[in-house]
Amino acid sequence: MTSADNRPTRGGASEPEAPLADLHAFAVELRRMNGEINRMTHGFAASQQLHPTDVSALAAILDAPAPLTPGALREHLGLTSGAVTACLDRLERAGHIRRARESADRRVVHVYYEASARTAARDYFMPLAEATARARARFSETELTTVLRFLTAMNEELGELTPARR
Repeated sequence: MTSADNRPTRGGASEPEAPLADLHAFAVELRRMNGEINRMTHGFAASQQLHPTDVSALAAILDAPAPLTPGALREHLGLTSGAVTACLDRLERAGHIRRARESADRRVVHVYYEASARTAARDYFMPLAEATARARARFSETELTTVLRFLTAMNEELGELTPARR
């Protein structure tokens, strides 16, 4: 089956036509994508005998432009200092990260994703990478630029929200 724009749909179901600005349609698809990514994350966590929060920490460490401190990770994840310490302890024991004191101030700890641990993540998440490549292939470069701009803007907006804000 194909969608209104003649692109194949998943499972043969037809996609409902909705105005581009339909907020509900965006919400539904963003929740679906979040659910699917959570499903993958939980599976990886279970395969590595980790907590899903540990995988969120790994993603934050991997995606950070510079080595994170435990405090920056705490802020990013919205956890207590004790919870971050426990998370980092689990990740270090499992061989996913290492902590290093590299600055003149020996109190400052930086967290690094271990290169050897990347193989397990790469192997597990390869189907996600392949699915992303297949989905990307269905769009032009111009469309992908717009999608990336939207995702970036959405993440910026979400980053400004606090749990108490409604």
